[in-house]
Amino acid sequence: MTDEIPETSPSQDVVASQAEDAAASADDGAALDIGSQADTPAGGRRKAGLVRGRVDEHGVAMGTGRRKTAVARVRISDGQGGFTINGREFTEYFPLERDQQLIHAPLKATGSLGKVNIWVRVEGGGPTGQTGAVVLGIARALQVKNPSLHEKLSEGGFLTRDGRMVERKKYGRRKARRSFQFSKR
Repeated sequence: MTDEIPETSPSQDVVASQAEDAAASADDGAALDIGSQADTPAGGRRKAGLVRGRVDEHGVAMGTGRRKTAVARVRISDGQGGFTINGREFTEYFPLERDQQLIHAPLKATGSLGKVNIWVRVEGGGPTGQTGAVVLGIARALQVKNPSLHEKLSEGGFLTRDGRMVERKKYGRRKARRSFQFSKR
């Protein structure tokens, strides 16, 4: 019996060559496979975010936080847990317990409460805006002081700046969206 090669149709040849090309390109790693590979580094961890703040020559970490029209400049140094805002005691400046808990949240999340001295200068806005600005400033200063805290601060949402602002007044309106009062008679 002779070795005969079976006859194939042209369409079978095309399919076979496409399969060979796909196998060859998969071996090369050049296959276009959209969506199957994430944009993460080889270690499987995300790249660290942008660090906003600095540490001076004395080891004091500085961070700036903003919320609405309030701006808070925060300085953090190693210490026993002192907390001063605009030259006043923390509980005196923010008497509401809700504001105090919000400000302590990034410190509790990182385990830094009572281990660092915090000095804050905040201006503009009202109590809520100033509270949000202080929280962001503390989180940024903690991140600069110890970059390994980035994950905890990011998971808690403390490094996210709240960009909501008051909408500007529009012409032909009483406020941003409210119309002038309509009088039928």
